Amino acid sequence: MRRVYLDWLRVLAILAIFLFHSTRFFDLGDWHVKNARTYLAVEVWSGFLVSWGMPFIFAISGASSFFALNKRSPIEFVKERALRLVIPLVVGVFTHCALQVYLDRITHGVFRGSFWAFLPHYFDGLWGFGGNFAWQGMHLWYLEVLFVFSVVLLPLMAWLKRGRGARWLAKATARLTVPAVVYALALPVMLSVTTLDPSTFLGSRGWAAWSLVAHGLFFLNGFVLASDETLQARVEQQRWFSLALGAITMATLILMIRRAGRFDFGTARDPLFFALFGFNAWCWILAIWGFGRRHLKAATPFLLYASEAVLPFYILHQTVLLAIGYFVVQMAIPDPLKWAIIASASLAIVLLAYHFLIRPNNVLRFLFGMRPLVRKSSMAALPAT
Repeated sequence: MRRVYLDWLRVLAILAIFLFHSTRFFDLGDWHVKNARTYLAVEVWSGFLVSWGMPFIFAISGASSFFALNKRSPIEFVKERALRLVIPLVVGVFTHCALQVYLDRITHGVFRGSFWAFLPHYFDGLWGFGGNFAWQGMHLWYLEVLFVFSVVLLPLMAWLKRGRGARWLAKATARLTVPAVVYALALPVMLSVTTLDPSTFLGSRGWAAWSLVAHGLFFLNGFVLASDETLQARVEQQRWFSLALGAITMATLILMIRRAGRFDFGTARDPLFFALFGFNAWCWILAIWGFGRRHLKAATPFLLYASEAVLPFYILHQTVLLAIGYFVVQMAIPDPLKWAIIASASLAIVLLAYHFLIRPNNVLRFLFGMRPLVRKSSMAALPAT
């Protein structure tokens, strides 16, 4: 049985990421392209989405992996993930991600000249290490990390799907169905963000404000939630409580930031802040999951269309936003109008490109991680005689 609400949540999560990136021109943090004036209110909005956005997407990805392993062998699972994730990542790295790097370099005064003049320099060193080559795919790092998780965690997931592992998982989820116990799944995340040194690879918070370990734990938490209907029902029942906890902990985090300004690893205040940061994310995930399960039950034609469009939409959206935004932020118009133009024009361009170029073309579908269209043969379309 297909969990329709998970399809809805995946679509809504990608739209939230689009909105998040559409406002990055105007928040206080550095980005590839920035508006001349930035705003604290937009920074608060960005911080709110960062606190749970990618953890939520990884949790949904973990749930999807649970259901995918119901109908695929481990080898088939890896093959499907390679086709769906690695191919569009490689295509992006060698095509439109170069435009993102170019826009970053010219707006930060590192390079002068046209895109075509920059292109040979795209292969000078690695992005993130002083160079230009976007080996991680810029925003497509999610595809790269998800594929790594799918491979590295596959033995554990396969073990949990059958035999002794499945029995252990059933016992664990039975305990998690006790009221409020599901919040304990935040403990490993809280431990990771308070003990792993951010200056190390595994502890680095450079993956959308989270470490790779934390994202992996959210992925596994989604896998666990998806494994038991009773547990999901409990998450639904506790949705209002999760929402209240999320709001309270978010307000507390904002107050802590206002008072202390920043939190450095190794200081006395850092563990408390980031432990609360990890717990807050899990509360928002449970709240959204619970409300989604409660209300998002309609398997509409729009959902079928949007579910298929999610991956190409995600792949294209940031490049289009930056290309449009680069010109719009230079206009002498009010900043709210700038955002409206950037968001609406980018949304229209991505959707039109998907509908008219990618969706009907099997070559482009393959390059964007989509399954091929199954076309009826002309002979099959003839009426029987």
